[in-house]
Amino acid sequence: MKVEEVRGLSEKEREEKIADINQEVFNLRLQLATGKIENPSRLRFLRRDIARLKTIQNETQASEKSSAKQENKAGSDK
Repeated sequence: MKVEEVRGLSEKEREEKIADINQEVFNLRLQLATGKIENPSRLRFLRRDIARLKTIQNETQASEKSSAKQENKAGSDK
């Protein structure tokens, strides 16, 4: 999943995507434990996708908080 794709998703879609990927990671770990995993490198890519999603999610939340603080500060200056 590319960064541009992640940025295009809404907050709700990002949360759903994280949940879906976490479920897939769980299933792959279960396969790894039983020795029936077909593509072990998939775990690595999924973990990176989760990190990408969470990073952009945190960036979005931080920018929303900073813009809200600036609006409050601008409103109190008047």
